[in-house]
Amino acid sequence: MIFQLDPHDIRFPDPALAEPDGLLAVGGDLTAARLLEAYKQGIFPWYNDDTPILWYSPHERFVLFPDELKISKSLRRIIRSAHFDVSYDRAFTEVVAACASQPRTGQDGTWITKDMQEAYISLHALGYAHAVEVWSGTKLVGGLYGVAIGHVFCGESMFSSEANASKMALASLCQTGSHKLIDCQVYTDHLASLGARMIPRWQYMEYVTKSSH
Repeated sequence: MIFQLDPHDIRFPDPALAEPDGLLAVGGDLTAARLLEAYKQGIFPWYNDDTPILWYSPHERFVLFPDELKISKSLRRIIRSAHFDVSYDRAFTEVVAACASQPRTGQDGTWITKDMQEAYISLHALGYAHAVEVWSGTKLVGGLYGVAIGHVFCGESMFSSEANASKMALASLCQTGSHKLIDCQVYTDHLASLGARMIPRWQYMEYVTKSSH
């Protein structure tokens, strides 16, 4: 069942009522209060400029446990070589913009709309959204951003303009020891090759509930 959100009420319907594809609700806004309420319930926005705001809560969640990250021999060599420099929250806005402009196979345009970019920049200013930046010299060549709900990191997007740069960002995020679970939201072959896997919503929500209290 798909619900129409009340623009004056940030509450969401029960995520268990989502459609088979995870679509739960339509409408609302991207205020910090509504976004945080969504993430605490395992809900995230995913839409484009041609649609209203769409809110999803998949019945199965694609996640990565940091200690299950598969690091290839080639990436391990790159990590040891110090070819890249890694920083945290040094260039959040630039990472979001780079993710929005990253070409993606099978996608025309981006779901990271201007409104979405502004919403996550606001969450960053409030201390909830974070970025990992990967540099080659002074050039930003890779990174990722997402929202931290306690010890759960809800990954939103990643980009790479140099081979292995986004993998370096993910490996660095996993190695911080700050996150028990990285939410990848929806399945991709790329993240599956790095160790991400599906878990049922109830198991995912156990991690989120413990982290948000």
